[in-house]
Amino acid sequence: MVVLFIRQTSKDEELKLDWTGFLALSLAIVCVQLMVDRSERFDWFDSGEIILYACGAVLGLYVLVVHTMTSDRPFLNPQLFKDRNFVIGIVLVFVYGMLNFTPITLLPPMLQNLKGYPDSLIGLLLAMRGVGMVIGFYIAGRMGKFDPRVGLTSGMLLVGVSGVIMATFDFNVSPGTVGWVGIVQGIGTGVMWVPLTIVAFASLPERLMPDASALFHLLRNFGSSLFIAVSFMVVLRTAQINHFELSQNVNPYNEALRFPSVVGHWDIGSLHGLAKLGSEVDRQAQMIGYNNAFIMYAAVCFVAIPVLLFVRIRHH
Repeated sequence: MVVLFIRQTSKDEELKLDWTGFLALSLAIVCVQLMVDRSERFDWFDSGEIILYACGAVLGLYVLVVHTMTSDRPFLNPQLFKDRNFVIGIVLVFVYGMLNFTPITLLPPMLQNLKGYPDSLIGLLLAMRGVGMVIGFYIAGRMGKFDPRVGLTSGMLLVGVSGVIMATFDFNVSPGTVGWVGIVQGIGTGVMWVPLTIVAFASLPERLMPDASALFHLLRNFGSSLFIAVSFMVVLRTAQINHFELSQNVNPYNEALRFPSVVGHWDIGSLHGLAKLGSEVDRQAQMIGYNNAFIMYAAVCFVAIPVLLFVRIRHH
């Protein structure tokens, strides 16, 4: 398709890729992503590998900023950042990216490993979010006469509420609850998307649209991948902390463990019972870790809402 349909549209000037800016931006993004992905495993800055990633990110960002300010035709067009709407839009789309794919990444391992849901049921529950997005897009199409902040705030509020509900999930949560929370979340993300794109591109001149669109979607994807990595880091870190705290209660001096009706198969006097109890402690600690990740997810939404209310958006 590219060979058949893509043609050179401008004969007045030769289009060249700014390799310095492109490589500097790529280096910064790759190093930040690797640092967030691998730091928990290698104990952060106690690892030479993580320090190397941090240095690479700083170097790439420094070269990118300096080159963008001094080059005649940089990879990132500085004129984009003179448009107030677009700057607001890329900040919001970064937050949108953080919120968009994180739940469908966290929920499958939680439902499968801790609840024992089959893959077919998990897929069906995730599809409910898609149903919600269809509804959200339909609602957004009927809100064209409203200020974009109405749609953005409404959508962010719905996503935040879904995050609060997910933070209360426990081992007794039903598939129906997971499904309707996904619908609410899908409606919120769908309602947000249309006004978000309107805000970002409303006042940009046509000649800047290609550069603006590339940066817009780059930040959306980067926000998503970054926040997913941070969320799993929160799950792992807080699960380890809570496993340590919960396991302190497993000792011969715990009065509750002296009653057979309470202990059941969790008999600390036998290896089999102790293994059963250790498995349950690990399961409870992991659920707390997921709850903490969803609390962080909801917090991002509610921190963003006041910003939306006080921002003055120019739109056509």
